[in-house]
Amino acid sequence: MAGDESPVYFLFASGFNLPYSAAERRITKEHNEPMARDIMTYDVVVVGAGPSGLSAAIRLKQLAAEHNKDISVCVLEKGSEVGAHLLSGAVLEPRALNELFPDWKERGAPLETPAAEDRFLFLTKTRVFRLPTPPQMRNHGNYVISLGNLGRWLAKQAEALGVEIYPGFAAAEVLYDEKGAVRGVATGDMGVAKDGSHTDAYTPGMELHAKQTIFAEGCRGSLTKTLFEHFGLREGADPQTYGIGIKELWEIDPAKHRPGHITHTIGWPLDSGTYGGSWLYHMSNNQVSVGFVIGLDYSNPHLSPFEEFQRFKLHPAIKPLFEGARRISYGARALSEGGLQSIPKLTFPGGLIIGDAAGFLNVPKIKGNHTAMKSGMVAAEALFDHLNESSMGGTECISYPERLRKSWIWPELAAVRNIRPGFHWGLLPGLIYAALETYIFRGKAPWTLRNHADHLQLKRKDQAPVIDYPKPDGVITFDRLSSVFISNTNHEENQPVHLQLKDPGVPVKVNLALYDAPEQRYCPAAVYEIVRDADGGNPHLHINAQNCVHCKTCDIKDPTQNINWVVPQGGGGPNYPNM
Repeated sequence: MAGDESPVYFLFASGFNLPYSAAERRITKEHNEPMARDIMTYDVVVVGAGPSGLSAAIRLKQLAAEHNKDISVCVLEKGSEVGAHLLSGAVLEPRALNELFPDWKERGAPLETPAAEDRFLFLTKTRVFRLPTPPQMRNHGNYVISLGNLGRWLAKQAEALGVEIYPGFAAAEVLYDEKGAVRGVATGDMGVAKDGSHTDAYTPGMELHAKQTIFAEGCRGSLTKTLFEHFGLREGADPQTYGIGIKELWEIDPAKHRPGHITHTIGWPLDSGTYGGSWLYHMSNNQVSVGFVIGLDYSNPHLSPFEEFQRFKLHPAIKPLFEGARRISYGARALSEGGLQSIPKLTFPGGLIIGDAAGFLNVPKIKGNHTAMKSGMVAAEALFDHLNESSMGGTECISYPERLRKSWIWPELAAVRNIRPGFHWGLLPGLIYAALETYIFRGKAPWTLRNHADHLQLKRKDQAPVIDYPKPDGVITFDRLSSVFISNTNHEENQPVHLQLKDPGVPVKVNLALYDAPEQRYCPAAVYEIVRDADGGNPHLHINAQNCVHCKTCDIKDPTQNINWVVPQGGGGPNYPNM
């Protein structure tokens, strides 16, 4: 997206063949010896071109223009293009967009389908009961959208303001100065073989230095989690709790299509102790977004979120919608469900955290894009003033969390802070308590319920029932490999595995022995597989890293936190067209 004169642009667009001017700056060294990194310097570097990161970049440039200031802003995106890794339901509350671009309609923002009727259903195995729609889930004034398309549109607005956006470059390392402050990030090396040797296409990563670095990586960001540890940012906060959202996009019979129609369900196929539910959103062009979210604090190691989603579509109240229809796309993504009490410290010397990397999702509302965008805008406003006050890099923008508390994000999240942890007691008690919080306490209960760490919630394999899932029919239900195929996921196979095991023995000695290898089931992309010799002996874990859709579930749910998800070479992963 940047101009052709940029060496970074050529790295991506020409298959890692550097332009002559950049190649001249490289020093040829012996095989596998490090080459000098190029350095690019900006006022602000944003890691992640999602709704929060792009909103932050846009707002910074708006403020610079309003005050006749020159602020250089760069956005790095690990997907092959902006939007390639964006996945959400999605119903957008346009509150933040209204503030960012009051004229978004005239600018052609892709909000084409106004929300219409809301339905909230409780499912048993064969029946359906309509429940009153909770006020948080009412969608009048909202829009059914593709988050990927909104991201692409935001990127165009950002570029028009002078933001430099570099897709296909994964930020792989946080850089620190001599005082321990963040000084920027480095992109990953390209052309590294699986065994760590350098191929003919080897190109060292590039360092991007900045006075301030904004981390907008989304849920369970690979660099953000290192910042948590380096600066102790999670001290005093509850553990973050997560969900996995699995989505399909379908083209249905026009006679069944109802643009803007919104349905959410709870109940079957999940048991009463497992948090989760589904969505059905009628988009434009006879398309329906269907998906399922399951809290990653589930306890049964035999549960498969993917299989639960597939059998949900077989419910007699759901299946007719997909008869005669065509599945178009598939994807999955983890989401942060902890709410207010799980938000970490957001600032540190040299940078700050925004969006779902911090955890601003409003779980009862089933929305986080509006809060993500607003957090980016608030961060930009705080940083703009901070940069004017201090021209030095490595300082801490302490006004950002103060401004967040004064914005509409904080009271919105505070009012619903107890609803998600209330479901730790089970579905029915959780519903009753949610009603009390909503209608009696109105979000002002004099207590705050606590969250727990998801990876500690699994029972042993002999303490939970094995679940017998139906075989896919290839018409309405599918297997994981055929699903990954339509996610357009691709990785260079000859590269180091980006799903790293801290201890290679744990998958068999612990996970298989105690939990029947749950990574085989919680991964929605068939990445993890226990394989054995012909006689059934010598079990070991095989990692199909090329299947990875970057959902981060393995990094979250592994019982001993033995799996470390790091970025693969830039541009790898899913390529979602309209998700």
